[in-house]
Amino acid sequence: MVDIDIKNSPIPASPVQPIQYDGDTEIQFRCHKDIECFNACCKRIDLQLTPYDVVRLKNHLDMKSDEFLKQYTYPYEMDKDGVPGVKMAPIEDTTQCQFMTDEGCSVYEARPASCRYYPAGLMSLRRQDENVDRQSYIIVQEDHCKGHFEEQTQTIDEYRKDQGVEEYDENSRGWRQLVLKKMSSGPILGKPTPESLQLLFMACYNHDKFREFINSPSFQKTFDLTDEIMTDLNSDDVILMHFGIDFLKQVLFGEMSIPLHDGAAEARVEERKDKVAERNKLKEEVAKAQKDAYELDQEHDEELGDNLGCTDGECSSEG
Repeated sequence: MVDIDIKNSPIPASPVQPIQYDGDTEIQFRCHKDIECFNACCKRIDLQLTPYDVVRLKNHLDMKSDEFLKQYTYPYEMDKDGVPGVKMAPIEDTTQCQFMTDEGCSVYEARPASCRYYPAGLMSLRRQDENVDRQSYIIVQEDHCKGHFEEQTQTIDEYRKDQGVEEYDENSRGWRQLVLKKMSSGPILGKPTPESLQLLFMACYNHDKFREFINSPSFQKTFDLTDEIMTDLNSDDVILMHFGIDFLKQVLFGEMSIPLHDGAAEARVEERKDKVAERNKLKEEVAKAQKDAYELDQEHDEELGDNLGCTDGECSSEG
């Protein structure tokens, strides 16, 4: 057996300690304006946003969701099947957060969960043979961060409460379960269609667009929602966000929580059959038109050849 000195390894050490902690684990950390490294973490961001992060930030900035997404985020794929996520976009040509100022975070009251958690992090895991996700915590310890040398100590749960992250975890639980179930399903669920991925992105992140979707005649014709529920969905972004997650669970996994009108499912099946039949008929008509055009071209070439006195591939003309 060969002893390896990892201190001399050419591979940079990860700032994430490979240990899972419980909420009652005590940590030593404090961040404040007078600390030497103040704002250092905001100069090198790689922040995944949850749907609740998006709701809090876009409402804090008084923006429409599509405007916020365009200006402050960029999309990325969370897995090989293209499940969409969004990350905070830094200032162009830098890694610095757009909300960082000399005084600190300009959206501190609505800062994302990842910012609130630092230097801790939430881990949610789900095994393929389980229906529940397991939660634990990790600790990030980066060389530039001096907060670990401050005298303040508290448990991870106490730190989460102090940073207001409990509300974020509660409102993001459904989304985490959705993502974990999709990823743990693997080939059982199969690769989502482009339409499914677009629907997933809209319901998770573009909430104003999703609101337009649920108010559409086709949606209202399919789902049996009371006036009271529609009023809540049209007035409360958090309620709408949770509804969107439930809607995706119903569409992707068959977890029925949103009532359908009587006969709506059967009507949708027949509607899809009609659309498939129309699509196939259109394909046949296009193929026939292409075939007719080809045959017409062939006939024209033969007539032209006859006029030029062509036989066996040789043409002659009298002048």
